[in-house]
Amino acid sequence: MERPVRVRFAPSPTGALHIGGVRTALYNYLFARQHGGKFLVRIEDTDQERFVEGAEEYIYETLHWLGIPADESSEVGGEYAPYRQSERKEIYAKYIQILLEKGHAYYAFDTKEEIEDLRNRLEAAKSTNPSYNALTRQQMKNSLTLPAEEVQRRLEAGEPHVIRLKTPPREEIRFHDLIRGAQYIHSSTLDDKVLIKQDGLPTYHFANVVDDYLMRITHVFRGEEWLPSAPSHILLYQFFGWEAEMPLFAHLPLILAPDGSKLSKRKASEYGIPVFPLFWHNHETQEDIKGYRENGYLPEALINFLALIGWNAGTEQEIFSLEELVPLFKIEQIHKAGARFDIEKAKWYNEHYLRHKDNTELASLLIESSLLTPEGGISAELAGKLVVLMKDRATFPADMWQKVPYLFHAPTEFDATVTGDSKKWHDEAKNFIKELSEKLTDFTQDWTAESIKHFIHEVAEAKALKVGKFMQAIRTATTGAGQGPDLMLILEILGKTETQARWARVEHI
Repeated sequence: MERPVRVRFAPSPTGALHIGGVRTALYNYLFARQHGGKFLVRIEDTDQERFVEGAEEYIYETLHWLGIPADESSEVGGEYAPYRQSERKEIYAKYIQILLEKGHAYYAFDTKEEIEDLRNRLEAAKSTNPSYNALTRQQMKNSLTLPAEEVQRRLEAGEPHVIRLKTPPREEIRFHDLIRGAQYIHSSTLDDKVLIKQDGLPTYHFANVVDDYLMRITHVFRGEEWLPSAPSHILLYQFFGWEAEMPLFAHLPLILAPDGSKLSKRKASEYGIPVFPLFWHNHETQEDIKGYRENGYLPEALINFLALIGWNAGTEQEIFSLEELVPLFKIEQIHKAGARFDIEKAKWYNEHYLRHKDNTELASLLIESSLLTPEGGISAELAGKLVVLMKDRATFPADMWQKVPYLFHAPTEFDATVTGDSKKWHDEAKNFIKELSEKLTDFTQDWTAESIKHFIHEVAEAKALKVGKFMQAIRTATTGAGQGPDLMLILEILGKTETQARWARVEHI
């Protein structure tokens, strides 16, 4: 009988969540939803030296912002709690004892200096596998080379030690990767991985296998960087006798920088690519780093964009909602090769979703944004008008006010392509604008785009002038720019008093 689908996203709280990790979470979520399964988040916090306060909360805030929350996690609980590995120490102690008793693991008392010396000697000898492995362990201080009584004495004395996997010396390890197909690795190329560290906590290699088994995980989606470790994990399943319940593996392609290199923080900065989903304060460097949310990306745009980095539906379609992605997502359509990150494409997605977003919701984004005007806020009325004015000209919500600074401050510079062109900027145009300013004193109608347009045309008709001849001059006198969004709506937003003042100073431009 086929097992119900259960997948897990297992980040380490050692800093802000990388955008590559967000894609891994998304793929897990899509697969779980498609198969009516469960999406777990497990916090792999056994590396206490690198633990960063607030990183776990950051992970959950990211998932909630994107609309892909976990079904089971340390946040919401679940049948297989606890979901923090630091709280499962007793469980690991039980299972490592099983491996020790079966002879598949051993105690190692070597110091860091001794291990470094081993590596240096092997590298000098041009060894193809310069590591602590099935061959070299016979030269080291461990329970395979020391008398049993000495091992016991060292353990009772509390001597620092680790527990290592006893990799078989001559064995071919086979498994099927859902993306990369059949994998064949000879055990002579592997090292004896540390399973339990000196602090008594497990490494990823041990904890993830035990937890995936106990939590009934059926599929493991993780980054390509874990592919070399997979054979050791396969051995652990075999040593425990869990082969029948071993999950299927899918090692995801790397997200690459535009030049084809790995998308490191440095590379991302070089290409203007945010690497974090949300704002992050680095306590070590005291650096404040804006994420996609603070840069103005909409969650639905980021979801659509990330889904297609390394996967496609096999069609020309590019726009997918989260709901549309769920039935379409197929593991076999994930690419093997790394996928380059195209920030311009991400912006294109954001423009699409911004322009299709409900105006009321978009206005709320403007009001709630921390990147509003220097005055410190935008009213609901102004936000609504800005959306109508700028929606089709914006990539990010903040563009709706940042690209129209003249709405908040009278311009001090004016487009020279207009003011320097005698066919566009001449005495007749300036006199007309000045007359508009003077006649506004008697304007008593409601100040709306429609009434303003009617007023300008009425003044022009009374003088037998063609208003189109002066529109660019009016725009420049008002905004400083020769081009832009709907001028009548700009005038409505500015208000009668401000408009009159700007037109009145036309002779000084």
